[in-house]
Amino acid sequence: MTSLQPALSSAPIADRRDHVHTHHGITVSDPYHWLRAQNWQEVFKDPATLAPDIRAHLDAENAYQADLMANTKELRAALFAEMKGRIKEDDSSVPMPDGPFAYGSSYKKGGEQPRFFRTPRAGGQEDIVLDGDKEAEGQAYFRLGGVDHSSDHARLIWSYDEKGSEFYTLKVRDIASGSDLSDLVANTGGSGDWDASNTGFFYTSLDDNHRPSKIFHHRLGDDQSADRLIYEETDPGFFMNVGGTRTGDWIFIGINDHETTEYRILPAGDPAAEPRLVAARQTGVEYELEEGGDVFFILTNSGDAKDFRIMTTPVADPRPENWSELVAHEPGRLILSIMGFKDYLVRLERKDGLPRIVIRERGSGEEHVIAFEEEAYSLGLIGSLEYDTDVIRFTYSSMTTPSQLFDYDMRTRERTLLKTQDVPSGHNRDDYVTRRLMAPAEDGELVPISLLYHKDTKLDGSAPCLLYGYGSYGITIPASFNTNCLSLADRGFVYAIAHTRGGKDKGFAWYEQGRREHKANTFNDFIAAARHLVTEGYTAHDRIIAQGGSAGGMLMGAVANMAPDAFAGIVAEVPFVDVLNTMLDASLPLTPPEWPEWGNPLASPDDYARIASWSPYDNVAAQDYPPILALAGLTDPRVTYWEPAKWVARLRQMKTDDHPVLFKINMDAGHAGASGRFSRLEEIAYVYAFALKVVGKA
Repeated sequence: MTSLQPALSSAPIADRRDHVHTHHGITVSDPYHWLRAQNWQEVFKDPATLAPDIRAHLDAENAYQADLMANTKELRAALFAEMKGRIKEDDSSVPMPDGPFAYGSSYKKGGEQPRFFRTPRAGGQEDIVLDGDKEAEGQAYFRLGGVDHSSDHARLIWSYDEKGSEFYTLKVRDIASGSDLSDLVANTGGSGDWDASNTGFFYTSLDDNHRPSKIFHHRLGDDQSADRLIYEETDPGFFMNVGGTRTGDWIFIGINDHETTEYRILPAGDPAAEPRLVAARQTGVEYELEEGGDVFFILTNSGDAKDFRIMTTPVADPRPENWSELVAHEPGRLILSIMGFKDYLVRLERKDGLPRIVIRERGSGEEHVIAFEEEAYSLGLIGSLEYDTDVIRFTYSSMTTPSQLFDYDMRTRERTLLKTQDVPSGHNRDDYVTRRLMAPAEDGELVPISLLYHKDTKLDGSAPCLLYGYGSYGITIPASFNTNCLSLADRGFVYAIAHTRGGKDKGFAWYEQGRREHKANTFNDFIAAARHLVTEGYTAHDRIIAQGGSAGGMLMGAVANMAPDAFAGIVAEVPFVDVLNTMLDASLPLTPPEWPEWGNPLASPDDYARIASWSPYDNVAAQDYPPILALAGLTDPRVTYWEPAKWVARLRQMKTDDHPVLFKINMDAGHAGASGRFSRLEEIAYVYAFALKVVGKA
């Protein structure tokens, strides 16, 4: 740890200023509340408006971490060079057919941003329709959002974010001339969907609190102020999105929180129509709408179908009383998503812990599964831009197998390998081992752990380990190929993913057992995974670096409080650590929609007590902690910068050890970190350098 001691500076000590809040008769002191900018909405749009005292403290934090990490400069450069060397710099996707053209994206050598291109359907010269590097020139931060071509292939809707705050601006490009029209639509969710005539588009508008509260239709040539309001969601607890279908017939308005869904539809050819309700929201009932010609396919958990079933309903009257079951619920088989085509229905599902793609012929009802041989792998269902097709596209990889892209003919059942991920610096899958372990949790459940390590790594407890976790929102962390972690494996690390409860790794029940009143299972599962890796001889507790981001960063904060002796170090990226205060603040962008996931401490004393019992910021204790690295972005609307800022301040106040706590905040970015592909690699190299230093491997 001597390599991480400050050479010149001491850790910034935040002022403690009186602030208390009282809920349900409980008064809590929050001396670092002042780090929350009172004008946070304005700061998201213009970071220069941040209060000087807050900026001074954040600048001091950045200076401190830069000092402590100064002696890793050469290591970071080496890690960056390795990771960059595994990326094909002038990489290009395989263009996907749509009518007379095929559309794809590519990077030029040295480029940070993607370029979007099209070719004639049968192949030929690439026409660059949007150059991300050109659009990003002169910007400290720039991220492209959605890109959608019109059905007549004459124009593109494209979007960009210049602050990292995820307020996207939409523009329209004339493909033939390469110039943008006068249309400028600000404060959107990042995408637009064309109407049937290609003379306008639908989009989601964000309010000042960054909530997707309204759906508008914009006519080309009009000022944004003239846009027609299609639908407004008045409940701040619901997200909203708008999307079109491959046939171009329908516009779907999806409204949801983390457990309830509602859809409204309107014909894409009639932007003046009033949206039609499909099924009114009913707490705990989720459904997903998919096109099918004269029917809609519906993926739903209605009727106690915990792992979901598939229904059909006529487009003429899609109300629930007209739903008919097509694919019955099967406990233990979680249907993840569906895609409808003229002659087929395709579903991605998980069974026995592994994903699979199932093809159903609509006429006969006959089904077949696309089979794979490895014990653990990751699948991605891409589908097609076209509705009337026999060919779909999917990706396949494992922790040792680079990503492969396939076309699959649903009629002949032939798969065609289109592309294998190129690793320019070389990759021999036989040099690495991937395994799946099952760690016993304290209540007897078995927690899956995915492992990757070099074949020459000694499994005698001496190997360092990076243990990654997430465990929220039902998100499953796939056992997929990751070129970056090879830099750790090549240095003797065991790279591990703990598939804790809160994800859907073992079905929907696995998610239910890791949310709300069961949230502690997520934390206990991660600790159990760490202890199992030690028991099995893969590593030792003073060799494990725990890593997680966003809700996974919350997991890092919780396990640091609960079992600090189980880890040599903690990396918390954009960590959701001030959970209680955030869930008590209904003005924040994501708070009301998050209540179904965590509980509502404003309304429920029980929810308040539960969240207060584990919220990382509120449970920092007078105890020894391992070295901790927190990373954040100033304009992050998902996990606001003040959450890690407050957490770090309280850690320094309370902890009884002399291990450093570092806080690195990107003053020009938001939740996703640096926007360019190589800039992002520099951030990963920084994290890996921290991990290597902590375990004495550099």
